[in-house]
Parts: sequence; structure tokens; C-alpha cells
Amino acid sequence: MTIAHLPGPPDDVPPYEPWAGEPEVLAEAAEAGRRAATWIRSLPAPPVPSPVGTWLTRTLPDAVEAAMGSLDPAQCDRRGPDGRLIEGTGGVDAGTVSTLAIVPCVLSDADWLTPGQHIRLLAVASVTTGIARLLADDPGTAILHGLLARMCATLDHAARTD
Repeated sequence: MTIAHLPGPPDDVPPYEPWAGEPEVLAEAAEAGRRAATWIRSLPAPPVPSPVGTWLTRTLPDAVEAAMGSLDPAQCDRRGPDGRLIEGTGGVDAGTVSTLAIVPCVLSDADWLTPGQHIRLLAVASVTTGIARLLADDPGTAILHGLLARMCATLDHAARTD
């Protein structure tokens, strides 16, 4: 592992100031997360109740909604007091990221869903984690240049109700 020490004293970092349009972009992201969670909850239930079925109807949609509702550009990559780089989270906690990361493993047990539904669930989990990582890596570009809005459009497309 490489440890990066950034130049300058740690107290020369200015306080976080919101980007232009940030509240609107984050509100739209939260709404996209709610729509995606609603779509996941609308998927067919397994023919026989199962832990995976419960996970898909409760845990996964809750994680998508929580992640998209907790996005925080202030939680970006930064320098700690000791000068070391601290990897940001984009506002999404580790437990939520972990839930989204196991989607590919869980889907193998969701044999009542179609391959198309599997792919769309993978896309929802991937885009959701990608949005948090994008905000952690470069919040200014994500917000000011429309990258976050485009990723939310992808999330909406994956979670469409057709």
C-alpha cells in the first residue's frame, strides 16, 4: 500500500463550501434512489419464501435508498491531520457499500427472477456505488459537469418499470 503525504500543513485546507447547484443535484439523486428502491420492491417474490427473497425485498432496496439519500460531497478524498490521504466515502457508510457489493453473489440464488432482472439489479447496485465513489473522488466535476445527473439517468433506466 502506498501512503501519500500531501505538501503543506493540514490546516491550510479551506472549509467545505457547497458547489453551485449541489442541493438540487443531491435531491434528484435521492429521488432516483427512491425510484430504484421502489422498483426493486416491486419485483416478483420467490415461489417459496426464502432468505434471499426477503433480502431482495427489504435489505437491498433499503441500501439503495439509504446510499442515494446520504450522498455527501463533503465526504470526499482529503488529507488527514498527519498529512496522509484519507479516502472519502461520498457520504455512504461501509455497511451500505457492503450490501451493494454482494448483489452479484446473492443473485445466483434468485432463480425466480429473469436474467434481465438480474442484469438490472446488478446495474442498480453498480451505479449506486459508482455515484458514491464519483462524489468521493471528484465532487466538483460530478456536480458541476452533470456526471452525477447522467449516472442518475442510468439508474432510472435500469430501474424502469416496463
